Amino acid sequence: MNFLILLPYILLGTLFAAVISLVPALHIFSVANIIVFYYLRLAGIFPGDTFPVFMMSMLVTWSIINTLPALFLGAPDESAMFIVLPGQKYMMLGKGYEAAVLSGIGALGAIIVLGLMTPVTFKIFPVIRSLLVPHMAWILTLIIAYILMSEWPKATLRPKTKLGRAIDGWKSCGAGILTFILSGILGIFIMSKPYIPIEKAFMNIVPAFVGLYALPWVITNIISKSEIPPQYISRSVSVDYNLIGRGTFAGMLGGSFAALMPVVTGGIGGLLAGHATAQKDERIFIISQGASKTAYYVGAFLLFFVPYLSHLRRGGMAWMVSPLYTAYGITDYCLALATIALSGGLGFLLLLPLSRFTINIITKFDYRIVSLVTTFIVFAMIGGMVGLRGIFVMIVAGGIGLIPVLFHSRRMNCMGVLLVPITLNMIGIGPAVVRLLGLI
Repeated sequence: MNFLILLPYILLGTLFAAVISLVPALHIFSVANIIVFYYLRLAGIFPGDTFPVFMMSMLVTWSIINTLPALFLGAPDESAMFIVLPGQKYMMLGKGYEAAVLSGIGALGAIIVLGLMTPVTFKIFPVIRSLLVPHMAWILTLIIAYILMSEWPKATLRPKTKLGRAIDGWKSCGAGILTFILSGILGIFIMSKPYIPIEKAFMNIVPAFVGLYALPWVITNIISKSEIPPQYISRSVSVDYNLIGRGTFAGMLGGSFAALMPVVTGGIGGLLAGHATAQKDERIFIISQGASKTAYYVGAFLLFFVPYLSHLRRGGMAWMVSPLYTAYGITDYCLALATIALSGGLGFLLLLPLSRFTINIITKFDYRIVSLVTTFIVFAMIGGMVGLRGIFVMIVAGGIGLIPVLFHSRRMNCMGVLLVPITLNMIGIGPAVVRLLGLI
């Protein structure tokens, strides 16, 4: 189709995503699920190839702007959880605006690299995919082992007795391992024991993710006694091309790995890349996580448009769009790339005023009230989409998600909800484990 015909849909997707990005705990895949669910009723609104363009522009813009709830309201999704610690440190020092800009710079860097990687995408990625496919099971097993082993004991209270020090040191580590085990059992349950109507089966994992990552943060925000300090709106950021390049490289390394590997998310890819590149500067860290998040979400969907990859489906957006649209040839890939470039540039420009808007909101309204309203929105959203059973799963997942928050372990361990059941199935023992748990 003529690009000028697609342009209004790119702008519409960008503006729509900019609005929903400001809602804490509202994940882009949840919104995309609803749009896909009602797609046939909206068919007249999305003629021709406008639907994938609209979805791509939404995804790109959300990956850039959704940093703001993670920074200022403490309700991150899984791929943003790394940016919370240094980002919220900036926020508590009154430099939250600067952290948002640094994250946006990383996202722009990732978009530029995705464009420059076009020749590699056509030639190298099909080869990489053919090499990885036979070895997915043991690679995922090694990733699980690394995640658990890297949850190192941390001492905080410094008790006087040896036993007390041992308990204190292993408290956070044990909480992380327990979180992984419990979330893994939850994942096995929801993937083997359907609990929602079949017509909404594509939303099966949504309540668990909302419970694991969004609910614990809004709950802790409500009971928190800390105050958000006044925020300084800087006119520039202290960063040079060297820092941007290093941060973008680290972020692309993790995000690209996550985009290529099944189940591996941006948070996991960011952890592996961060350890591999050993970046200590907080500015590089924030830039790399902005790049990793964009590379993961956008790069995974872009792979769906790459010729010679047999319409590779990586990431939630590709799985949702694939039954409704099929990409053919280089033209569709170039349209997707142009959409990424345009919506990415607009998304960064919108990030600046929306950051200032968010700062005004948190200075005028108690963030506990905002978090309480968010909690009602979360319950209404899950109840409306999947009913009371979905709310029950979300509450159970929320209890598991509170463990790392309360005991200061990695929230990434909640990814056991996907890693455990899918790895067990790849190894070939998934059905036996399901029978052992009495789920069939």
